[in-house]
Order: sequence, then C-alpha cells, then structure tokens
Amino acid sequence: MLEVALLVVALTTALLMRPWRLLANRKALTTQKHGDASPLWSPLLAVLVILPWLWALPTLHQMPLQLQWSGACLVLLMLGWPLALPALCAVGIIACLISPGLDATEALRLTVWHGIVPATFALLWGALLRRYLGARIFVYIFGRGFIGSVLSLFLAGLCSAWLGHELPGVNEDLSNIARWLMAWGDAVVTGMMSAVFVAYKPEWLATWSDTLYLPPKKNR
Repeated sequence: MLEVALLVVALTTALLMRPWRLLANRKALTTQKHGDASPLWSPLLAVLVILPWLWALPTLHQMPLQLQWSGACLVLLMLGWPLALPALCAVGIIACLISPGLDATEALRLTVWHGIVPATFALLWGALLRRYLGARIFVYIFGRGFIGSVLSLFLAGLCSAWLGHELPGVNEDLSNIARWLMAWGDAVVTGMMSAVFVAYKPEWLATWSDTLYLPPKKNR
C-alpha cells in the first residue's frame, strides 16, 4: 500500500505540472522557431525503448546475481522531474509486458524504488547544489551526474531494504555493499552521458540551460 501511495502522489503531482508542455515546444531553451517539435522527443523515445529491457533483464534469463539497472537519474536530467515520472511509470508497464517473469507487483516495486524514488532524490539533490554551490558546469556534471546519482540510488536502495525488499542471490550482510556498488555503476554511466550531452546535445537535457550554466563573459 505504501508503494501504491507513493506512486499515486508522485504521479499526480507530476501531471498537475502539465509535463506534456515540454513536448510541445522548447522555444525558451533552444533556437528553434515557434512551432518546432521539442528535442525531448528523442530522449523520451529512447527511454521507452531501451530502459524497459534493462529493467526486465534480470527476469528474462537466469543470473547468479540479479543486479538491477535503474537509469532514473539520467532520465531525470534528460526529461526533468514532471516528465520523467510518467515516463518511468510507462517503463515499468512495458517491462512487465515484455517479461513473463515480471509480475505486476514486482513491476510496481521497480517503478517506485528504481524509478520514482531515486529520481525524486536526484531532484532534491540538484536543488541543494543550485542553492549552495550555484549554477556551474562542473557542479552540474560531477555534482548531479556522478555524486547525485550515487547518493540518490543508494538512499533509495536503503529505503527499499528497510521495507524488506531483499536483493536476490545476495547475502543480507552484503546487501548494502551490493547496493553501493550498483549505485556507482549507474552513476558512472549517468555522469558520462550527461557530460556528452552537455557538450554535443544540450537540447536533450531539460535540466540544462546554456544561459544559466554558461553566462557570457564580461568585457574588460
């Protein structure tokens, strides 16, 4: 019931922000002409195509250690929190449909603890960084991409463990170490992808703004 409540509250809050507006036009953040399609369609479709398979992978075949990929922090950086939450819910539904070994209860658990909760923690962490360290490119890539992903995913894993969700095939004494290592693996990919997108595809990051993070140099 707690997971259902978390899902309903988070998703309702996100939908009240009307995230579909981000898919209509990004004129304020890009040089596109009015009426052009949002560049967020590309990362959104990539999330819906690739991430369900990564979530369903441990249940598609036998693995000694069913280590679960999240990707929620990268989804947050690309889509922003209001759009990331419906996308992660859709990922959970698609993962349940493509994997016979993933039932609705497990899909709900994945959606909440590997999607919604770490994405929300990453949002709060990003707000703290902006508040105390300011808008700097290093803070965005290293602070939000790497460190933020590690802390958000590990904290979400600890909350899941506190509610009794164990890692299959992992000794209870080593479960926290396993969660810490999985968080780092996820964070390395998130940090690298965010750095690549900042350099080559900043329009794919809803949380990035050239005006904010790359202010014009003052004339001497």
